[in-house]
Amino acid sequence: MTNEPITPPSNFIHEAVEEDLHTGRFDHVQTRFPPEPNGYLHIGHAKALCIDFGIAEAFNGVCNLRFDDTNPVKEDTEYVDAIKEDIQWLGFQWGQELYASDYFDTLYDFAVELIKKGKAYVDDLTADQIREYRGTLTEPGKDSPWRNRSVEENMALFEKMRNGEFPDGACVLRAKIDMASSNINMRDPTMYRIIHTPHHRTGNKWCIYPMYDFAHGQSDSVEGVTHSLCDLAYEDHRPLYNWFLDELGLFKTRQIEFARLNVTYTILSKRFLRQLVADHFVSGWDDPRMPTLCAMRRRGYPPKAVRNFIEQVGVAKNENLIDVGLLEFNVRDLLNKSAARVLAVLNPVKVVITNYPEGKVEELEAVNNPEDPEAGTRLLPFSRELYIEQDDFREEPPPKYFRLAPGREVRLRYGYIIKCEDFVKNPTTGEIEEIHCTYDPQTRGGYAPDGRKVQGTIHWVSAAQAVDGEVRMYDRLFTVQNPNKVEEDKTYKDYVNPDSLKVLTGCKLEPSLANAKAGTQFQFERKGFFCADLDTQPGKPVFNLTVSLRDSWAKIENK
Repeated sequence: MTNEPITPPSNFIHEAVEEDLHTGRFDHVQTRFPPEPNGYLHIGHAKALCIDFGIAEAFNGVCNLRFDDTNPVKEDTEYVDAIKEDIQWLGFQWGQELYASDYFDTLYDFAVELIKKGKAYVDDLTADQIREYRGTLTEPGKDSPWRNRSVEENMALFEKMRNGEFPDGACVLRAKIDMASSNINMRDPTMYRIIHTPHHRTGNKWCIYPMYDFAHGQSDSVEGVTHSLCDLAYEDHRPLYNWFLDELGLFKTRQIEFARLNVTYTILSKRFLRQLVADHFVSGWDDPRMPTLCAMRRRGYPPKAVRNFIEQVGVAKNENLIDVGLLEFNVRDLLNKSAARVLAVLNPVKVVITNYPEGKVEELEAVNNPEDPEAGTRLLPFSRELYIEQDDFREEPPPKYFRLAPGREVRLRYGYIIKCEDFVKNPTTGEIEEIHCTYDPQTRGGYAPDGRKVQGTIHWVSAAQAVDGEVRMYDRLFTVQNPNKVEEDKTYKDYVNPDSLKVLTGCKLEPSLANAKAGTQFQFERKGFFCADLDTQPGKPVFNLTVSLRDSWAKIENK
């Protein structure tokens, strides 16, 4: 490629990369997405994905996928497979699939090189002692008593570490830098620790594993990554990143940091998300209430909506809290254009049209998507007995209630105008069990030839042909905007929304939904957007609420 500047969306990362090409610091662009396979990707990772792959695409470069698998205690092939699926779901395709474990031999050789240069030593201090010796942000650290071991002694001890002659925690290998540095990350950071746990790829070959700070930069360099893009948490680690590359004389990758994504009503810590799963606050990593990408996929979020959201959030240096409503807006906007309209009654009550012929079934034409004329139409069965929503009838209607009530008319969507003549109550509970109506046969399609105006339009399904389904109504997982900042003596768990999931059974659905394919999205008219769940079986559909038709939370917040 040439060094001619291109014009991608303006942000400081684009500008930095453009400058590097213009000055000749690099003659191409290569990035990487480096997840640790110790959990599932979430919406925060989506931002990193969009930046890593977006920069590579903008400059005709390549973005590789590298799993930073340096801690066998927490990592598993389950997460590797899930991460790859999520990346492809978002619409990205990596160049090479790589693993930090590919470089374990190389990293070991790098460590040996630093020992021989007198830049690394084996330390017998415990983890607590190392922490104590490191000092604080305002006080310098102090040297370990083992800091000045000879090269020969360090080499012998490091080999014994590799050979498994020491138990976990007996010692570590540390870089020898500056215990008085103002940057605490430069105070002799740990490079290797002992972990007698099989690795998901290397098995029992190793019992010592490199720390992230030691493995990451060298892996970038070995792969020829030009721009290592990471969140602001690693800004203070950049001097250490560069120190290793300089001391080892390796290709100098440039690290650039950006603000991570924080979203309202959401936790994005993998540790906390793992706890939510382990403590059964949710059903799993793909529970539709979770902020994971697999959960969003299961809930019915279009991947393009996620990418549009990330693009709108933008790239910045300052962290802020983004309203989850913006993400939901993008979901709603896309589904409105693509999702087929269907009729579904979630809390049914029976309507009997007393003047409609018994046994008669007619077919009414319904529009599949008014936003897409090419989506066509479908036929809905209509009969004497129907189901409508319980909320669409009131015995004593409040002001401005334009739905069904005694003596009132409503329009049935795609059907007729009906009038409530009577109703039947359960003598024990007082609940409405059946509503008796008459219909005007001249109003097929919902229009009255005599010109009378009927304000209310409600949805329905024919009772005889209705399909029974389960509908899972999801709400925010947390009751506060920022569950990361909680009151004293409380944790984020104290703010889990007890009403975040309501399971509705016995819902009445139009017949076309009987064999809905898992993952297919629909708009239940007047209710919201829904997605057929993985638990769906032929004749037994299960649907998840993807997003409401309107942002009801915004209204609540503004009260």
